[in-house]
Amino acid sequence: MSSLKPIILWGNGAPNPMKVHIILEELNIPFENKRVEFSEVKKEPFININPNGRVPAIEDPNTGVTLWESGAIIEYLIDNYDKEHKLSYGTSPEKYLIQQWIAFQISGQGPYYGQAMWFYRLHPEKVQSAIDRYVKEIERVRSVLDKHLSTSPSGWLVGDKVTVADLAWIIWEQMADVLLNVMDIHLEGKYPHYDAWYKKVLERPAVKKAVDLRMQELAKMGAGKTEDVAKKE
Repeated sequence: MSSLKPIILWGNGAPNPMKVHIILEELNIPFENKRVEFSEVKKEPFININPNGRVPAIEDPNTGVTLWESGAIIEYLIDNYDKEHKLSYGTSPEKYLIQQWIAFQISGQGPYYGQAMWFYRLHPEKVQSAIDRYVKEIERVRSVLDKHLSTSPSGWLVGDKVTVADLAWIIWEQMADVLLNVMDIHLEGKYPHYDAWYKKVLERPAVKKAVDLRMQELAKMGAGKTEDVAKKE
């Protein structure tokens, strides 16, 4: 893909831009990170790119497409840049099973994990019932993954290889691990099929790179402000 112009990825250390970062790295698509501060996401020029004022967004000079919402961006990248199906399938039912798991990630993982972070770190009053609810949702979601993975001969969410279905999940899972550790909640060993999957996804070079970049971003923000990633997600 050396003839391609770099895709501009607007983002920062938040989990959703890192999801897109991983897919771009895995597919070896040239891209340029364009950092937008959390304080600037609802101001020009970024608000002209994403009227919702959230990261990520991409601008693709190869097609003229500007796009926001991480799920839509991932689907776009696969449709346009994964013609050899390195991270996807062109066959049924695998193609639709991938869409199923990405839909679950968008609706059932990211929002609940983000709310767990919000109520534990950011909400002006301590609402223990809300904290308990969303932390329980983290565990419930992991139990769903574990149950499914227990029946997967390959240990991947779909088919016999790693796909975007797996990669879309990993950054929010890593973020949840940080939160649970702070809360002194340890689930290691309770969901062994999930644990094995999590370990092998986390070991992928593109994922390691994204996690390292995310940790660097959090370090720049300072230990007392790391929760802003969830606040502005």
